[in-house]
Amino acid sequence: MGKGVHGSILEIADRLDHGQTSSQQLVESALQRIEDPSGEGKRAFIRVYAQTAPLAAQASDRLRRAASVPSLLAGIPISVKDLFDVAGEPTPAGSIVLQNAPPAAEDAPTVARLRAAGAVLVGRTNMTEFAYSALGINSHFGTPLNPYDRRTGRVPGGSSSGAAVSVADGMAVVGLGTDTGGSLRVPAAFCGLCGFKPTARRIPTQGVLPLSRSLDSVGAICPTVSCCALVDSVLADRTPRIPSPFPLRGLRLGVPTRHVVDDLEKPVAQAFQRALSRLSRAGSQVIEVDIPELLEIPAQYDRGGLLAIEAYAWHRRFLESHRDRYDRLVAPRILAAAKRTAAEYLDLLDSRRDLIKRCAKATSPFDALAFPTVAMAAPTIASLESEEDYFAVNLKALRNTSVGNFLDRCALSIPCHRPGEAPVGLSLMGQHGADRRLLAMGLSVEGAVRDKPVDPNTAH
Repeated sequence: MGKGVHGSILEIADRLDHGQTSSQQLVESALQRIEDPSGEGKRAFIRVYAQTAPLAAQASDRLRRAASVPSLLAGIPISVKDLFDVAGEPTPAGSIVLQNAPPAAEDAPTVARLRAAGAVLVGRTNMTEFAYSALGINSHFGTPLNPYDRRTGRVPGGSSSGAAVSVADGMAVVGLGTDTGGSLRVPAAFCGLCGFKPTARRIPTQGVLPLSRSLDSVGAICPTVSCCALVDSVLADRTPRIPSPFPLRGLRLGVPTRHVVDDLEKPVAQAFQRALSRLSRAGSQVIEVDIPELLEIPAQYDRGGLLAIEAYAWHRRFLESHRDRYDRLVAPRILAAAKRTAAEYLDLLDSRRDLIKRCAKATSPFDALAFPTVAMAAPTIASLESEEDYFAVNLKALRNTSVGNFLDRCALSIPCHRPGEAPVGLSLMGQHGADRRLLAMGLSVEGAVRDKPVDPNTAH
């Protein structure tokens, strides 16, 4: 199997600057890994840009030789989740329902911004149909296997399943994706990567097939926090840069005592406690805090909550004519909202606003909240064969990450497991709009909790 392309954006950009590699070599290596019949490329990607990506890489190399490099992302291979508009192509969102939809007239703004920064698109990645699950299973195009314990066959996490596997397997350096209830952070945690969910609407969602207009956000899965910070700059239409690391000494981290720490699997609990101990030894104030408001959030998702209502509003016309073409694990959850009323919807919006306000007050003494990204390690695909098991595990996988979406916070998942162990993510949740501050914290926290320490200044 081909090696693919690995390393942080800073590492690869440095190699490009010193002539140790070229964009063409990087892209060819990524494409070889995608096309390797013994790998996961056939399940991780729905469309591969085998013709256009090398041409874009050649153009990037010519610009570099002319000393005209638009950003640190120049020449870097990236993947794009299948629900982003790419000019001239339909946007199927991991479904066969929209396979023959009219092609997009133009790139989504986020895709256009990455292209303008010089990134090279290598393909569209597989995902849970219409982004409606945290596990990553897709009955139409197959399920890419988690890089951990591949022989057993574990889920990659979703809905940005192919995005995570594309990065983990060296088929891309960055996986552009979305997060409505955890769709970036769950696969990042399951696959041993970093995933950043920005404050919703900070990054434009135009040109992205919607799941929930209230909860959708656009971000990326990357090898390191520094990569997340660079990509976030581009997506927010800012100068690509990495913020100065936030000092660990004096950092105030609130650790909720209920809800997000309930019923943790043993490997998750052990990795989480080890991470907190390291942060405490580094001088951070790790403070347990009871936030009873968090216990109110599950009730807001009764019968799917805002997410299901807003999803049904978009999908109802397709469900009327193409119900039989939907994934059997997706359609029932959308249809659960078919009889919800406008009054119920408005009540949910009011309840959300109230909870956001009360939680902001309760968490104001802390720089961030810290808790496990997911309460369990990636389950096996075989364990999810029954619908009952699937829905129960999916709900548990989303429990912690959905807090950040419902409260409209920025949130970051950082690997905190030991080499050889099942991947576990440490979640940092910041305040609404404090995205760059949270990324600055993440740079330092990453250096403390990853078993192979990461220097935030060199951004391994």
